Amino acid sequence: MATVAELLREAATLDSDSAQLDAQLLLCHVLGRDRTWLYTWPEVELDERACDRFRTLLAKRREGHPIAHLLEVREFWSLPLKVSTATLIPRPDTELMVECALALDLSASARVLDLGTGTGAIALALASERPNWLVSGVDRVDDAVALARANALALGLQRVDFWRSNWFDAVAAQFDLILSNPPYVAQDDPHLAEGDVRFEPRSALVAADQGYADLAHIIAGARGYLAPGGWLMLEHGAQQGERVREMLAANGYSRIETARDYGGRERVTCGQWPEEDRNG
Repeated sequence: MATVAELLREAATLDSDSAQLDAQLLLCHVLGRDRTWLYTWPEVELDERACDRFRTLLAKRREGHPIAHLLEVREFWSLPLKVSTATLIPRPDTELMVECALALDLSASARVLDLGTGTGAIALALASERPNWLVSGVDRVDDAVALARANALALGLQRVDFWRSNWFDAVAAQFDLILSNPPYVAQDDPHLAEGDVRFEPRSALVAADQGYADLAHIIAGARGYLAPGGWLMLEHGAQQGERVREMLAANGYSRIETARDYGGRERVTCGQWPEEDRNG
């Protein structure tokens, strides 16, 4: 037996910038309570089962496991999304892509494709804001597709269509907007040995050619799946904006622009396929 306050004190040795918050979130997860309850009832004694479960999660956090994996949920665009080790944990910076997509002048029934959808975060955020858009998401990992479908069901956004495809391999339609947050980290990037990414699938992070291989593949491939006047939007690394813009221009896109994330770094670049489809 231990009290709420005693359990939270056990987290004092957590090697985390947010140790106190992490411990509170883990205990809330175990108890099915909110943080206000913890503040209100610090002297409540918890049974051994709850104490053991909390200590098990705390031990995993000490090993570096992402808090999102331990809570099995991460909020994105104010949507609670189930997460797993099958795919990346949605990042706040990726919300910039949702903002940029919503700012485009698309029709009320625009057709939208999210490549490498993972948890379904981008697709589901767009569907929540534009219920008349025809939103689809694809991923090459079966478990990721299942996770995205589960999130759609839990959020009541079942019009979003998710299926398995390695980029465009199983895509047949044309779209007014194609988005992707693809792998763009170089294989020798030292950050791969730090923080949450140690516990995320390397295949969702790393791309050949110093991180540019998948970006280049999508830029070239999307030309056959964009409707005339359609847009391609890509998240990329903070130092990759210039080369992504060059690749888009070399492949015939116009109106190329890059948006900066909340830290002022180049993060999302888009380009428009010509109204007169050059593949036609």
